[in-house]
Amino acid sequence: MPVCEISKGQCQTINAVLSRVGDRWSVLIIFTLRNGRKRFNEVKRELNISQRMLSLTLRDLERDGLVSRHYHPTIPPKVEYELTPLGHSLRGPVAVLADWALTHHAAIDAARITFDAQNATEVSAA
Repeated sequence: MPVCEISKGQCQTINAVLSRVGDRWSVLIIFTLRNGRKRFNEVKRELNISQRMLSLTLRDLERDGLVSRHYHPTIPPKVEYELTPLGHSLRGPVAVLADWALTHHAAIDAARITFDAQNATEVSAA
């Protein structure tokens, strides 16, 4: 559907969904869980994310039906996470974003350097 045909309500729906699945940590968590179930600390180590941020993001992803939590009452307790079928449906789009980021990061870095240099020149001239 062309963007010009999207209603205000549809835009709000798109915004609500993308604000959840499009934030930095959600995308990385989905990417990390793409190949199966992982323990909480495995995800934490792989992403170098704080325990609090990981807990909050996993809870939100679980609430949205993208991730399932598996608690094992052992000592110490074992908690694992995996993508739900809905979460697996995001694997393709997330992989495309990850590939795009890896392919274009150098161009983005170069554009930032150019922009910052131009901005610094403009600021010093003012």
